[in-house]
Amino acid sequence: MADPPDETPIQRALRLKTAAIESRPKPPRGGKFQREQAAAARSSSKSKPWMSR
Repeated sequence: MADPPDETPIQRALRLKTAAIESRPKPPRGGKFQREQAAAARSSSKSKPWMSR
């Protein structure tokens, strides 16, 4: 992958960082953890009316 010639060091670092994040293994989507998080968010929203939009 060739670097763009007019790329600043900050832009280069950000590009490398995002590439490293993309190459990492992703956590599985829609598992038990996500269902628990969604249920927790729904149950706690009743006691926090200012959180709803």
